[in-house]
Amino acid sequence: MKVIRTVSELTDQLGRLREKGQTIGLVPTMGALHAGHLSLMTRARAENDVVVASVFVNPTQFNNPDDLRTYPRTEEADCRLLEQAGVDFAFIPTVEEIYPEPDTRVFDLGPVAEVMEGAMRPGHFNGVAQIVSKLFAWTRPTRAYFGEKDFQQIAVIRRMASLEGFDIDIVSCPIKREDDGLALSSRNTRLTPQQRAIAPAIHRILTESLGWAKSMTVDEVKKRVTEEIDAVDGLRTEYYEIVDHLTMQPVSDWSATELPVGCITVYCGDVRLIDNIKYTNR
Repeated sequence: MKVIRTVSELTDQLGRLREKGQTIGLVPTMGALHAGHLSLMTRARAENDVVVASVFVNPTQFNNPDDLRTYPRTEEADCRLLEQAGVDFAFIPTVEEIYPEPDTRVFDLGPVAEVMEGAMRPGHFNGVAQIVSKLFAWTRPTRAYFGEKDFQQIAVIRRMASLEGFDIDIVSCPIKREDDGLALSSRNTRLTPQQRAIAPAIHRILTESLGWAKSMTVDEVKKRVTEEIDAVDGLRTEYYEIVDHLTMQPVSDWSATELPVGCITVYCGDVRLIDNIKYTNR
């Protein structure tokens, strides 16, 4: 595996491979890698000639300075995992390399970016669009891989790719979980042992709600999920929305969408955890 630090070397290396007709799979990450990330790289390895993974904690998508400051950074361990996963190129730039001057672009991301995370974290998705559009332009991948834990983010990236005219297959990959159901996340490393013990209640309650949906309305399920999670000492629901899987817009009736998806954000102490579940069998 080759570690690349500069945009010029990245474009040069990949340009040569592209001229040979090789397909490129891109896995953008913010590091602190875990098995969820590695599952994306495994799929990229199976579907492409060349695999590129980026490791960059992108400052423009953080609306909370403390969250940016405390986000885990584990480059040495990340590189070991990337090599084990069969990644060909690890792009690990500095902030100055990515943003030699401020990125003032504002993307017209539309309704998919205005609800849930978009409403709670102003500017977050514009920052995501900034960095991912840069990575797309520099790597020009055949396919780009994203985990479904960040379900809304995938819709935003599809919108950005359409706006910018990128001909890239955006591949969404299933959530990876711990044995007790907790969605794998780099932020999990910030949980205390006591918080780690209660965090799996989020997925447990979401899973129970699949049964509730057979006899309850959308609003009733939303209310019960929120009440059940908030009843766990140490957990606090920021939002729980049941949305259309494509538009991200809230639905009021199960029949209003082909696939309702429940998207949730929960504070476990001061650690913000997200998860989702698909209501496929009502």
